[in-house]
Amino acid sequence: MTQAMTREAALRLGLAANELPGLGVPALVTAIADHCGLPLTETKLAALTVTDLRVIIAGDDHAEQDCQVGYDMDTLKRAVRFLWGEGVEGSELPPLDIYAEGDMPGSIRVACASNSAELIDGHFGSCERFLIYQVSPTETRLIAVRPTLEAEHAEDKNLARAEIIKDCQVAYFQSIGGPAAAKVVRAGVHPVKLNPKVGAGKTAREILADLQQAIKSPPPWLAKVMGVESAALAVYRELVEAEEE
Repeated sequence: MTQAMTREAALRLGLAANELPGLGVPALVTAIADHCGLPLTETKLAALTVTDLRVIIAGDDHAEQDCQVGYDMDTLKRAVRFLWGEGVEGSELPPLDIYAEGDMPGSIRVACASNSAELIDGHFGSCERFLIYQVSPTETRLIAVRPTLEAEHAEDKNLARAEIIKDCQVAYFQSIGGPAAAKVVRAGVHPVKLNPKVGAGKTAREILADLQQAIKSPPPWLAKVMGVESAALAVYRELVEAEEE
């Protein structure tokens, strides 16, 4: 069972179980796994509500009996907040920035393969999560953290990983193989293999600062994924137009 969850999920479950005396970690993990299905990820835990937790603890046979589970509402709320990742000391996940669709006009969405904190230290085929950033010329916001554990159970793991980031325009990896890169491209995402000399010791935000500058005057590859005209090609268009006049 413990192999069917992320390390972050295991941490959250342990802290939540501490708030529920008499239940124990194995019982809580088993009950939530029965409710949510395996693998257990932080994404699944973040979707649970207090009502869900009461039903999970009560069991399906007693779910309709007002879920009298022996814990008061405040206790259940504390446990659920731990499942959500709130106030979890030792968490390896960076906090998200506030974001709503349309907040950053002229921005693009970027995925970064990561195993720890806000580092781009993951290979496409083995990273534990993708950090999802919204990047504009003036700011960068971390808007989602997407675990990859479920992709490990797919028949085509590379395709499943590409599906996780298919709403992004660009993706950064420490490394990615040719066949995997082809599947990322087919998903509509431009893959970027990070130069170790450039990325050493830098956070994703520091690396994406270069992308921010490029967005202001995008080279052809970036202009293509942004759906705009390349600044370099615009010069030639202006020359053609001037000749036609």
